[in-house]
Amino acid sequence: MEKKEIKRYLFIAALAIVSCVIVKHFSVFATLFIMSLGALRPVLIGCSLAYIFNIIMNFFEKHYFPNKDTKAINSSRRPVCLIFSFGITIAIILLILKIIIPETVNAFKLMYSEIPPLFIKGRDFVLDKLKEYPELRKELEHIEIDKSKLVEKVTNSAFGLFGSVLSIIGAVTSTVTNIVIGIIFAIYILLRKDKLFVDVNRIMRIAFSEEKNAKIKRFFAMAHETFTSFFIGQFSDAFLLGSLTAIGAYLLKLPYAVMCGTIIGVTALIPIVGALIGAALSALIICTVDPMQAVVFVIFLVILQQFDNNVLYPKVVGSSVGLPGIWVLAAVTVGGSLFGVMGMILGVPLAATIYKLYNEDLEAKEKELGLEPITVPERPAIKKKLKEKAEKKVKTKVNSKTKKK
Repeated sequence: MEKKEIKRYLFIAALAIVSCVIVKHFSVFATLFIMSLGALRPVLIGCSLAYIFNIIMNFFEKHYFPNKDTKAINSSRRPVCLIFSFGITIAIILLILKIIIPETVNAFKLMYSEIPPLFIKGRDFVLDKLKEYPELRKELEHIEIDKSKLVEKVTNSAFGLFGSVLSIIGAVTSTVTNIVIGIIFAIYILLRKDKLFVDVNRIMRIAFSEEKNAKIKRFFAMAHETFTSFFIGQFSDAFLLGSLTAIGAYLLKLPYAVMCGTIIGVTALIPIVGALIGAALSALIICTVDPMQAVVFVIFLVILQQFDNNVLYPKVVGSSVGLPGIWVLAAVTVGGSLFGVMGMILGVPLAATIYKLYNEDLEAKEKELGLEPITVPERPAIKKKLKEKAEKKVKTKVNSKTKKK
């Protein structure tokens, strides 16, 4: 055998041994993988934030004294644009919180004031009904309550609640710490992105052949194009949908119009299920004022969703993502089950990237083999209607010509 074949067989053997070891000790490797992800979480958050903020920063860099090429402008361009990017993002987040939090507090206050009267009415209703069934009332009166057991249960519940509160505080502290470290990491990446780009290219040139480098660069170029188009389109569509929801709710004189529009706009960033979650939250808050108005809001939002899905979303996002609906649903489902909300958001552009690359390779292979592309067959009824329309057009043209003669 030649050296290449020996290397190939050795690689296959090593891969088989590693696979067997992983399968045999799967739980150990799964634990190590989860621990590694936990340790790398701030870095992953930083990379994600850096990519998103890079889109905003590139926009500012294009409009930051584009016709001047002085040393002061070039040295200040990136830091100033980075500050603008973070400043605008923080301002938007604070504005959303200022809209949502006070309105939510008012809704809960209203709910708190409405629940006790409803409880009293329910209690009076039950007591009135029990008068009609004296035997049941006697049975309920004879029920004995062990005070010691009741106190023990309340104490255990209190300790359990205290432990839950501590675990929630720990989780929140850990999340905030990871986000802060991620933001610092993102700032470093954005300030040094040109140098990092050069270093990565140097490593790739040494580690891989030219053919593999071309494939890797093609994949990342396609991914960058798809992710950028998806994020810009998704944010624009969410903003339009939230604005239309707020305007429509205001015209219909529904309560919490601005807050409902904000909730719909924020949750619409999650593909497919986002608007449904926002609709449920908004309807629940409106229900504290008037249940019938909540029904009106749901009907209005269903109509608005049809308009968004058929008119707004294709126009705003366009065909740049180019992923069929069934694969969008699969990407959201798989991404959400693996990585939660971030998996839902990132799953669609990642699946679209793979889908586009696969289609390009498939088309190239068909051209190489001299095969014609297969189109979706038309339904017989549609084909018949199209044929009839074409015949009618020909007849009308002939009749108009004969009339002129």
